[in-house]
Amino acid sequence: MRPPHSGLDDRGLLHAHVQGDPDAFAELVRRHRDRLWAVALRTIGNADDAADALQDALLSAYRSAASYRGEAAVTTWMHRIVVNACLDRVRRRQARPTVPLPEDDRAPAAPNDPIASRETAIDVQAALAELPDEQRIALVLVDVQGHPVADVAEMLGVAVGTVKSRCARGRARLALRLGHLRNPDGGQHVEPTEGGAR
Repeated sequence: MRPPHSGLDDRGLLHAHVQGDPDAFAELVRRHRDRLWAVALRTIGNADDAADALQDALLSAYRSAASYRGEAAVTTWMHRIVVNACLDRVRRRQARPTVPLPEDDRAPAAPNDPIASRETAIDVQAALAELPDEQRIALVLVDVQGHPVADVAEMLGVAVGTVKSRCARGRARLALRLGHLRNPDGGQHVEPTEGGAR
């Protein structure tokens, strides 16, 4: 027997939730929770704050589902709520910035040198944490999560060109901050890559 919501797409689930289906929203969250969690964690950098922001966002989405107008994908709408909740939490904690450690305990991508791989992950997380909020969020959504720029513009409520420029500035800052990863011998000179920073 098929699960009761298996035939519904995201819009159908949200509509069913608005109509009073007690399980539809939970199914919607189940489908997208991993990506929403990844956005929250990478945006905030602290697991406890990310969990609180995600909880706030999902509660807000649950309560405001009837306001969804269908102009964007349901996932775009949900990501926008999560990003806004993260920004609210980041603004509240700006007086006490932190440099988080990676949360993922799985084997590192480079099994031949796990220590170097873990150190690289820490460096990248720290560099992301130093970016202005707008640049970090744009980079997380576009480069880490792989969302199209147009969708990210919709999530953030800004123009496509604004997302592109935030990403470009963020990538340039990361390239400067992480230049030592391209030149592991410890020298100061970093060769530019083809086409500059992504």
